[in-house]
Parts: sequence; structure tokens; C-alpha cells
Amino acid sequence: MTRKILAAAATSLALAAAPAHAAAPTPVKSIVLVHGGFVDGSGWADVYKILSKDGYKVTIVQNPTNSLADDVAVTRRAIAAADGKVILVGHSYGGVVVSEAGTDPKVAGLVYVTAFAPDKGESVNSLIANPPPGAPVPPILPPKDGYLFLDSAKFAASFAADVKPEVARFMAASQVPWGVAALQGAVTEPAWKVKPTWYLVAKDDKMIPPPAQRQMAERAHAKVEEVAGSHAVYVSKPAAVAAIIEKAARGAAE
Repeated sequence: MTRKILAAAATSLALAAAPAHAAAPTPVKSIVLVHGGFVDGSGWADVYKILSKDGYKVTIVQNPTNSLADDVAVTRRAIAAADGKVILVGHSYGGVVVSEAGTDPKVAGLVYVTAFAPDKGESVNSLIANPPPGAPVPPILPPKDGYLFLDSAKFAASFAADVKPEVARFMAASQVPWGVAALQGAVTEPAWKVKPTWYLVAKDDKMIPPPAQRQMAERAHAKVEEVAGSHAVYVSKPAAVAAIIEKAARGAAE
């Protein structure tokens, strides 16, 4: 009997000393979505619905798109108000905003959705200054009072070719003025150098050439996925966009 008691005690001690299995990391549950130029945050509606249904707390930033500094300030306020750690997502020019704002300690990871991912000192202006031969030229009209618009007649073909025609027409008619100063805003310390990064390439983009997207993603050491879609892929393919955001939420927690 004594031997049995001693053996049981030894087993108990061994089990107590054994390292416990680490609990699976909890995914980041707060998502902040940042729109790009010419549009507002309403285009994120279907991505928002998917993420919310899956249990995420989603904030949609409404950038004034007057200047990079203004947009970064608005985004940082959204990060500060979010519950816990944040996955910060930027579309198009929104990628410049998240590159600058994403150094915030609450940001656990970045997602670029067919977006600019500038390095230190770069801006939209510098990134589009020398397009490769044969690259499509976005139909940007000459600036008026310091703001830019896309030619409404060419908006769908260049920005939203795979979006329902009536939605593309509405997007063209409801364009948000994009400040020239915002295009000139240069990133100081790009967040992708210090934060886990994901990038969704839209293979049919006529605003930011896919080869340029791939180059920026590679430079940022991003985990890259590609999907057939226009520049407005967040409108036309919300499930694909939500999927990479959820992967980032899980991956940033590991």
C-alpha cells in the first residue's frame, strides 16, 4: 500500500511540474478601416457587415482627405477609442495614412488593400511620379482650389470596373474632394517596418498597377494574397477583403 501511495504522489508531482500547454492566442478583435481618396467610408459597408457578424468590433474612419496630417490625426483618435489592440486597414491612399498612424502601440498589425505602402519620405506624389510604360493613367482632372476629382465619365472603368453599374455611378457622383496636400504628405516612420503586415493585391486594378502593388508588398515583407478585382475590390469582393483582415487578426495575435 505504501508503495502505491508513494507512486501516486510521484505521479502527481510530475504532472504538477510538467509545463502546461499554452492557451491559443486570442485574435485581435478591434478593426479600424481607413478609406482612400475620392471616396468616403461608406464603401466599407459590406466588409463591416461580415466582420461584425464574425464578432469583431469595427470602426470606420471618415478621413477629411485635406492633408495627410489631418487624416492621421483622425485615424489615431479612432485607434485610441478602440477596445484593446487594433488591426489597422488601409485602402489606396489609406495605406499612406496607416503607414504613418500604425506606429501607435495599440496597433497589432496592418492590412493594405490595393494600397500605397510608402517608405520613409515617400508620398503618393512620389510613388506615382514615374509610372511604368504602358501602365493605365488614372483619369484625374486638373486640380480646382487645391482639390482633385476623377473624371466621372471614366470613374467606373478606372476605379470600379467590377462594381454593379448603379453603385459605380453613385460612387462617381458622390466623389469626395481629395486635397493636393494629402497627396504630397510624406511618411516619417513607416509602420510596416515594425508591425506584422498583410497585403491584398487587386489583379485588375487600373489605379495602382498590380506590379507596383507587389513591389510595395515585397518591400514591406507583407504576407500577400491576390484576388481578381478592381481598385474598388473592397466594394466588389468584400468576402475576400474581410478574409485577409481576419487572417491578420489571428496572425498578429500569435
